[in-house]
Parts: sequence; C-alpha cells; structure tokens
Amino acid sequence: MLNEIEKIKKYVGDDSTNYETVIEVENTDNPDIKTLNLKSGTWSGKEPWFVIDENQKLHTMISMSSINKLIESFKKLQQDNFDLKLEKTILQHVPIDYQDVWAVAMDEVKKLAAKNGNEKTLNIDLEKLLRKIKKEYPNLFLNLKDLFANQIT
Repeated sequence: MLNEIEKIKKYVGDDSTNYETVIEVENTDNPDIKTLNLKSGTWSGKEPWFVIDENQKLHTMISMSSINKLIESFKKLQQDNFDLKLEKTILQHVPIDYQDVWAVAMDEVKKLAAKNGNEKTLNIDLEKLLRKIKKEYPNLFLNLKDLFANQIT
C-alpha cells in the first residue's frame, strides 16, 4: 500500500519524504464496529489521509474545507474553459471589435442563464450563439464576402 501512496505522490508532484497519515481499518467481533489503527504518520498529519480498508483497498480522506476548495477550483477551471471556448468561437467569426462582441455574447449568456435558472450555462452551443449574434448585429463582424468582392473588382 505504501508503494501505491508513493506512486500517487509522484503523480501529483509531491516529492516530500515524510509519510502521510495512513490508517488501517480492521474488523471487530461486532460487524457494525470497526477499529482504526494508525499505520504511519500522525493523527494530525496533513491531508489527504490514506485509509486501507479490511479488503486491502486504498481510500483517501480529506476535510470538507478541502473538498470545498477542490469544488471551487473545478468551477473556476470550468469557467476559464468556457471563456476560452467563447473567445475562440468569437475570433472564428471575425469580429470588428472583439470586446463589443464579447459584451453582447455575455449578455446573451446571462439571459440564457436566467431563463434556465442559472443551470448549465456553461453547456451553451457557442457556435449557435455566435450565429445568432452575427445575424442580429451584423455591424460587429467583418463580412468577408463584401471585403473580397470589393478587392476583385
């Protein structure tokens, strides 16, 4: 089990040499009661704690504050990913003023979020959204057909 923990530490980039808290769960005569034995580390050791169950499966245990931090990090990552996808989609439609198109797109996203009860706003079809904006606000985008038609004649 300690070998698995070392692999996990290497994978996440933790090269510290101190052992984390490792706890082993053991059965008792009562099937509803288990005994926890500290295998290594301390009861006040840093997170995550590693738990080896009675079937020798490795589990981790972290505090609710750490879970909340993970959730917030995932939410931020999801928002950043959405922003990058929106930026790419806007640029593919050749805006005259990127910031103006971004502002209009974010207004549309807010409308969709309000309409959907703020759920799944990050799962918007951005291509469809930009086509709608381009249709409603054609002055925000370069019309490549017109641009090239003027150069050919």
